[in-house]
Amino acid sequence: MTPLLLLPGMMCDARLYRHQIERFSTQRTVQFGPLTLHEDVQSLASDILRKAPTEFALCGLSMGGIVAMEVQRQTPERVRGLALLDTNPLAELDSVKRIRGPQMDKVRAGRLLEVMRDEMKPNYLAEGDSRDDILQLCVQMALDLGDEVFIRQSLALRERPDQCDTLRAVAVPTLILCGKEDRLCPPDRHRAMHDMVRGSTLAIIEHAGHLPVLEQPAKTNAFLQAWLQACDSSELAIGCGSSASAST
Repeated sequence: MTPLLLLPGMMCDARLYRHQIERFSTQRTVQFGPLTLHEDVQSLASDILRKAPTEFALCGLSMGGIVAMEVQRQTPERVRGLALLDTNPLAELDSVKRIRGPQMDKVRAGRLLEVMRDEMKPNYLAEGDSRDDILQLCVQMALDLGDEVFIRQSLALRERPDQCDTLRAVAVPTLILCGKEDRLCPPDRHRAMHDMVRGSTLAIIEHAGHLPVLEQPAKTNAFLQAWLQACDSSELAIGCGSSASAST
């Protein structure tokens, strides 16, 4: 079985993927790659690669997807499959860059809780019974990681490169998945990514926002399972398989 490597979103730890780790660790090696030590995407990807298996199926959500695309760019021969969840292949917009500075200033002043609670996390999730619990988990993950990680990750996101050419060159089974109600990385962006990656599968998950791995884990895991089977068999490698768009 192909090892599965999971890369998290900004200010998230392995708890982000608790449902996926529980589901897939009975089938294969599952490795979590923290994104905490560097302030540029290239170094984060290089650090992941130093610790990763020789070959692996690579899944990244949000910032994890951004780093996953850089891993794919640096060593495509090691990536057996690519799953990009609620993410963005584009360089950061100037309008968003202008927000990063004030956020980092607040965090340097000891206001990380305020930034996560009031400015970031409320935009993440769809309405639902589990929304408050997931928001509390997200805030706790951020507080556990701390101020310095927030600063490093903010800098890495602000200066990240455009990865559209990387996506156009992908030649492995690829899943493009997002929540239908994701306001940070909306479905239209994922449809564009789907068009860039020949033969990719597009999945748009109903009743989910930016974190379908927590909001709709069963639906998300079903798509990840099909993608992993393609990675294992290589029968659906790009150029051999067919494109599919799914709304669940």
